[in-house]
Amino acid sequence: MADTTKSARPDWVDDALFPFESRFVDIDGHTVHYVDEGSGPTLLFLHGNPTWSFLWRDVIRTLRDDFRCIALDYPGFGLSTPKPGYRYLPEEHADVVTGFVDTLGLNGVTLVGQDWGGLIGLATVQRRPRVFDRLVLANTWAWPVNGILHFEAFSRLIGGPPIRFLVRRLNLLVNAFIPTGHRRRQPTAAEMTHYRRALDTPERRQASAVLPGRVLASRAFFAEVEAGLPDIAHLPTLIVWGDADIAFRPQERERLEATFPDHKTVIVEGAGTYVGSDAPEEFVAAVRGWAETQRGDTSRVGETDR
Repeated sequence: MADTTKSARPDWVDDALFPFESRFVDIDGHTVHYVDEGSGPTLLFLHGNPTWSFLWRDVIRTLRDDFRCIALDYPGFGLSTPKPGYRYLPEEHADVVTGFVDTLGLNGVTLVGQDWGGLIGLATVQRRPRVFDRLVLANTWAWPVNGILHFEAFSRLIGGPPIRFLVRRLNLLVNAFIPTGHRRRQPTAAEMTHYRRALDTPERRQASAVLPGRVLASRAFFAEVEAGLPDIAHLPTLIVWGDADIAFRPQERERLEATFPDHKTVIVEGAGTYVGSDAPEEFVAAVRGWAETQRGDTSRVGETDR
């Protein structure tokens, strides 16, 4: 493992809210921040936009008693620093995650991906199929969405120049997405501060400003991920779904269920996009319960719990 000490955890990170050791590793010139907590089977947590590893703190705090929990920040997000010229494209994030998996020498990994983290993570699984044994997918997708008005309208509006300008100037995505992505509870002022400070300059906010437009602009990458799904469709999969999400609909969940036949679905009623942060107790219970069935009885295939 090639840890580096050239970056330090900033003072604004509250040790009580984020009670983990911050680690930094060089991946292809990027300084990537991550946490690595607990021992046991490895869970690799990947975040979406405009979040970072902080999103998973409540889940990791509990699951580290039984699992090795690793969560990283993509370059430009959280506490990670990109190298010059990085464009913050999802395909680039997938390259970084793949390099991260290689550098840490991970194996026997369960991907835990939410939002963009599901898509980016599945691209990584396809590139390193011997590394990953199982999948946990939460409110995400893995295919092109051109032609689907729900997503096209989002990408054209939020990814257009006026909103991108507001994202860079006013941290619009943090201020809008974090509250609306939590439906079961309201994020605290301290939590909102941690999301805002992670993207605290217009330059830092470029990372979050880029991704909405890539919903359409990265369709070639999405098509590549879609084409690779049959190669990993055999993997045991847990789908944890917040059913009050305004971004990802039942149609996306149903398509994931059809893609991964060896699945169990747990629907978290009333939870939003960030289901692991919105309803951490239910998320943890779903992972633990499913992990038990993986170690023992494997007859519960294609099942949905509410």
